[in-house]
Amino acid sequence: MIRAFLVDDEPLAVKRLSRMLRETGRVEVVGGSSDPVDALAALSSITVDVLFLDIQMPGMTGFEMLTMLNPQPMVVFTTAYDQYALQAFAVNSVDYLLKPIEERHLVRALDKMERLRSTPAPPPDWKALMAQLTTGGYPERIASRLGERIQILELSQVAYFFAHDKLTYAATEAKNYAVDYTVSDLEQKLSPRSFCRIHRSTLVNLAWVREMDNWFGGRVLVRLKDAKATELQVARERVAELKKRLGA
Repeated sequence: MIRAFLVDDEPLAVKRLSRMLRETGRVEVVGGSSDPVDALAALSSITVDVLFLDIQMPGMTGFEMLTMLNPQPMVVFTTAYDQYALQAFAVNSVDYLLKPIEERHLVRALDKMERLRSTPAPPPDWKALMAQLTTGGYPERIASRLGERIQILELSQVAYFFAHDKLTYAATEAKNYAVDYTVSDLEQKLSPRSFCRIHRSTLVNLAWVREMDNWFGGRVLVRLKDAKATELQVARERVAELKKRLGA
């Protein structure tokens, strides 16, 4: 039996697809959700063979959700919008089902899935592929995981990222959130127009920089726009790049 999890922002769509899958006698539906954030939490504690995933959902697309999954199951995209077809296949999905889903198309997807299970291949790197599909090639959100709880952060609300005690945190006005990336990973992942590495352990959101201040010993501080007027030290070798990014 193929273990499947369903994600669609329309509860009726989840219910209908679940019924269709069970009627095939080939699939065990182990869960479903109409909220991608809740789905991420559920998937952190169960193992599935395939994810039937809607693409266009409020707050988070199916493509964005995939970047936050580890391990990564096979994926069948389901959507009412055929303009996503090329993107769906670009991320190595098992299949692409246009709503309303027809039984013959569902059977085709299951047949293909069983062939792939018999000849397993390395899972696609969703995080790398997502960079090709997000606006401007860069994500707009990032996930913070605490146990089974997953918090989705808007990058525009993150003033800076910093490393401490072998963990990386996203600093916001409200609190600091642990993220599953190193500062070096984030430097490569995030838009250079928005984020600049100012220290081996710090990546700052340029939109949050209020001012730069020369400090003793030739060092430089940046002062942020947050309520605490946070001050961050800039490594000497990174001062020129920061000034360039800020147009200073």
